[in-house]
Order: sequence, then structure tokens, then C-alpha cells
Amino acid sequence: MIEIDGRQGEGGGQVLRTSVGLAAALGVSVRVDSIRAGRKQPGLLRQHLTAVKAAAQISGGRLEGAHLGSTALELHPGTVQAGSYHFAIGSAGSAVLVLQTVLPALLVADGPSHLVLEGGTHNQWAPPFDFLEATLLPTLARTGAQVEVSLVRAGFFPAGGGEIQVQVTPAVSPARLVLEERGAATRRVAAIHAAHLPDTVPERE
Repeated sequence: MIEIDGRQGEGGGQVLRTSVGLAAALGVSVRVDSIRAGRKQPGLLRQHLTAVKAAAQISGGRLEGAHLGSTALELHPGTVQAGSYHFAIGSAGSAVLVLQTVLPALLVADGPSHLVLEGGTHNQWAPPFDFLEATLLPTLARTGAQVEVSLVRAGFFPAGGGEIQVQVTPAVSPARLVLEERGAATRRVAAIHAAHLPDTVPERE
């Protein structure tokens, strides 16, 4: 059992997501205490609960302490299973961060997987879908992994309602990923997403 102090760093959800995601991928039991202790509202919110339940399902694992508001939980993973999965947050919580949690396990699965994720797609304090598509996944592709995403429907705070579909094909022989330099900026692009607003608003932006 690896024990993780959730107060590390900024004391937010990233400590939880990384711990649970890597534990599922490696098949190692983990306990996370003081979950989101650095936040005004500590403990598991809907997106965090969805993420840890998704990691448990994909890894054939068992969760203890996984409920809304919980500040401590354990994941005892089994064997990662490729397949088709559907995870709905039920709020505007970030679907991208749920994917971030389960992606390590899916990248070591014994076959391709298909995901449908419902929730927020463009959130404050979370990487938006555009970052996932344009930055993270092309970087992962350098290891040989194939991860394809499509934005079916954008979801914003407070309603959510977005949908992302993901196809994950693990690399047969993963290549090393070496990132030692930032690299020069080659271009800058702005994208405007809007829902239930007059066309004049995104045009003005």
C-alpha cells in the first residue's frame, strides 16, 4: 500500500488524480489522505468521484471511502481491462480531467478502448478540450500511443452537458518520451466557443 498525503503541492485534485491513475496502471494499491485539503471545499466533488470510480472500473479494482465529500480513500486495483466505457459526471465538472485520470491505465491495456465522457469540456482551472486535442495527445503520439478525441458537444459551467468521445490504442512497444527543452513558439491561435449566446458575443470576442 502506497500512502499519499493529499496536502502536497497546491493541495488540490491533481494529487488524487495522478495517484489513482498511476496506481491503476501499475496495479499497486494506494491510499490518499487529506484529499483536496488546500481547497475551500475539501474532499471529493462529483468530478473527482467520477474519476476515481472510472479508474477502479477500468482496472477491475475495489474502492474504499469513495463518496461525495470524502477526504480519504483507497484503491485496490486488479487487472486493467480494455473495452468500451461511459462515464457521466452529472455536473459541469471537467470531463478532460476524468480522461487524464484513466488514460495511464488505458495506455497499458491489452487492446484498444472506447470512452464516452460527459460533463464540462471547457472549464476554469482545468485544461480545455482544445489543449487535450492540440497539445497533450500529439505529445503522447511520440511514444507510439494512438489517442483520438472528438468533441461531440461543448459543455460549460454551470450546466455542463458536454460530451467527448475517445479512442485509445496502446503502443505495442512504447518509445521513450524525452522533453528537455520547451521549444520555440511557432504560432498563436485563438478559438472562441459559445453556447446559448447571440452570435454577436463570440463575434465581439
